[in-house]
Amino acid sequence: MTATRVDAEVIRRLPKAVLHDHLDGGLRPATVVELAAAVGHTLPTNDPDELAAWYFEAANSGDLVRYIATFEHTLAVMQTREGLLRVAEEYVLDLAADGVVYAEVRYAPELNTRGGLTMNEVVETVQEGLAAGMAKAAAAGTPVRVGTLLCGMRMFDRVGEAAELAVAYRDAGVVGFDIAGAEDGFPPADHLAAFEHLRRESVPFTIHAGEAHGLPSIHQALQVCGAQRIGHGVRITEDIVDGKLGRLAGWVRDRRIALEMCPTSNLQTGCATSIAEHPITALKDLGFRVTLNTDNRLVSGTTMTREMSLLVEEAGWTVEDLRTVTVNALKSAFIPFDERNALIEDVVLPGYKSAL
Repeated sequence: MTATRVDAEVIRRLPKAVLHDHLDGGLRPATVVELAAAVGHTLPTNDPDELAAWYFEAANSGDLVRYIATFEHTLAVMQTREGLLRVAEEYVLDLAADGVVYAEVRYAPELNTRGGLTMNEVVETVQEGLAAGMAKAAAAGTPVRVGTLLCGMRMFDRVGEAAELAVAYRDAGVVGFDIAGAEDGFPPADHLAAFEHLRRESVPFTIHAGEAHGLPSIHQALQVCGAQRIGHGVRITEDIVDGKLGRLAGWVRDRRIALEMCPTSNLQTGCATSIAEHPITALKDLGFRVTLNTDNRLVSGTTMTREMSLLVEEAGWTVEDLRTVTVNALKSAFIPFDERNALIEDVVLPGYKSAL
């Protein structure tokens, strides 16, 4: 089947896997409005449709720092137990409706403590909400498994605490770790002690790198800190000239290090100029283990179906390409091998076959 014969409804039915998606960037606009009213937070607008448009427009600045600043309003409504439970449950149900069968959701617990919750309470509450969502999705016949990545904010001083939480809750739904926040000026090696602790405790982690900062951030993330995946990584192309891979690019490709690529988000932050020219296609064709992700569904006005559709329509992707990035994601997921393999063999491959 060629790309021109794949319509949006077929894509919606395809089983999907997402590794890079932020909890605080994927709220329903109506939920933000309702929760903001409950806690007395002022929004740019109280109309859900207008709020969704505001987010998308505000994020299209071409600047990562301004993009991150749009999270002020979602975080404001995620400071109570009730808010976190609702957001987490709806997160899962929205993924299930989009055909996602496996997801890893990430968030920084320290950003949800302004209302008096401890970081431990935040983690336990989010896990409770995710579990409720998974139970409802399964009961509706659209099961989705969601694992959690805890984030440390790289520009603050609680990264070590977040890493300790990842270790403490790894048998309670947390599957890994990440650092997030402003990339330029806050190198991953600043938090080397946290990454060394995670490695000693056998907790896998990914690192945002190669987005706002270039090759040195990717090198540090991999060769100094020991990341198993790279969040975004679009600037690995700076180590590829006329199809010839430099040493770092070759390391990434040959060791099958997954790149968690987010096309729409990268356009918004100025890391790419168009979907057609986004590095994900060239890297896929060069044999890199690229994965396709939404990053922040509200802020980027996107879904996995939309990301796939854009690549089909504007970059000439085929169903086989979509299947490849889905399998890539599961191969690099932070759950045990047998569970990853079961999802590929029992869910994804049959799902692609039946959808077509």
